[in-house]
Amino acid sequence: MNDLLHIISEPALNVPASPYQARHFIDGALVDSADGRKSDRRSPSHGVVVSQAALGGVAETEAAIAAARRAFDDGRWSRLSGKDRARVLNKVADLIERNEERLALLETLESGKPISQARGECGGAADLWRYAASLARTSHGDSHNTLGPDILGVVVKEPIGVVSIITPWNFPFWILSQKLPFALAAGCTCVVKPSEMTPSTTAMLAELLAEAGLPAGVCNIVLGHGDPVGSLMTSHPEVDMVSFTGSTAVGKRITATAGQSLKKVALELGGKNPQVIFPDADLETAADAVTFGIYFNVGQCCNSSSRIIVHEDIADAFVDRVVALSRKVAFGNPLHPDTQVGAIVTPEHREKIDGYVRAAQEAGAELCLGGAGLSVPGLGDQFYQPTVIRRVTPDMAIAREEVFGPVLSVLTFGSFDEAIALANDATYGLSAGVWSENVHTCLEFCRRVQAGTVWTNTWMDGFPEMTFGGVKQSGQGREIGSYGFDEFLEVKSMVLRLGRTRVPWVRNT
Repeated sequence: MNDLLHIISEPALNVPASPYQARHFIDGALVDSADGRKSDRRSPSHGVVVSQAALGGVAETEAAIAAARRAFDDGRWSRLSGKDRARVLNKVADLIERNEERLALLETLESGKPISQARGECGGAADLWRYAASLARTSHGDSHNTLGPDILGVVVKEPIGVVSIITPWNFPFWILSQKLPFALAAGCTCVVKPSEMTPSTTAMLAELLAEAGLPAGVCNIVLGHGDPVGSLMTSHPEVDMVSFTGSTAVGKRITATAGQSLKKVALELGGKNPQVIFPDADLETAADAVTFGIYFNVGQCCNSSSRIIVHEDIADAFVDRVVALSRKVAFGNPLHPDTQVGAIVTPEHREKIDGYVRAAQEAGAELCLGGAGLSVPGLGDQFYQPTVIRRVTPDMAIAREEVFGPVLSVLTFGSFDEAIALANDATYGLSAGVWSENVHTCLEFCRRVQAGTVWTNTWMDGFPEMTFGGVKQSGQGREIGSYGFDEFLEVKSMVLRLGRTRVPWVRNT
């Protein structure tokens, strides 16, 4: 099988001679854990320790939350003008672009993703910071001048307070940048916990925040595990909101915990995203987009197009196209710029992916390509072959659950209504796609499919202006765009009586 794939084993960049040392960032200072504990991150693609991160506990988390609380309450950030907040955020964006290569290298080594994708993620995140900066200057409320000659009503938006931000391992810098700059633009203060598997780019951001002039305590970063760091961040009484990206199971636990103190919760969770291919679609373009959608970030992506629903008249020809393209995708060493698909994040996750494929085959699905681990010379076997599996039925786990790997499931349909039913037959509703040259088909699909984002004749095009989030068990709330910005704001109504016109309630007799 491997000789039929495009495998790149040689590197273009070298692994650094010593691991990056990631530290907490609390109240404006880089600090180690009080007990001196650290955790090692071994690169999934190269098998060597590439970072050592301070391992936080209750003490560090309490200190970070207290710093954020003080910084919010004394107004050092929350009461700054939008202009002044925007100036800092724009400076951060400049520094991100200046440090793109350094950020991308650490992200590649910790996550296993290709260096070209890490560069796009880290450098491209600067645009999110600049857009958030624009919102800081343009945010406004409403006024009501029609409530009577002696009444003026004003509705204002105010920062919600202290926000706990918890991010995942698959896009650590990008997802952080979908949250943090928007919270800061709103005037909030923050405590951030990255995944313990990919902590370094978040830790590196601390240096950029300080250099940009962000006041001490406004953004605090605690490195460590979900328990105790994440648990305390979601339950602490001094935290006003939790913004989390990760699995649906953890999201449900966070909702239950935060509900004890009625914190606001914003969740971006799992997806089982369909692309529906109609017979009149541009099949060449659609096949390329499907191939990109399933192998981007090794399929370890909440927006992965992990199931396609193809009209039965074109299913054979379309699958043949996707299989042919899959053989040309460059798998292998993430440190080579030509590599398109890198390593699986952990051996345990690779086995989980393989388990879904084996179970589908046992249930009667047909393997068209891949279906096993992949060894790359000099790098080991923490890779998985590009996999296409057809004759999948809606009841199979591979069609319903988030595989989170380079595995494409193929289902077929005969009518438009059947395509909609299959697309909506999932507990998730993050994103969906439709391929057709008929605008009426596309518009009806967009209106009827249950998803937070619908792409038409494309896949995974994103813009800071376009909000992102899911329905059903893909989450609640929104990120980026003006709607994502509003998540970090509270609305306050102010009623102003003009002059001494109020009629006394208690009458003098």
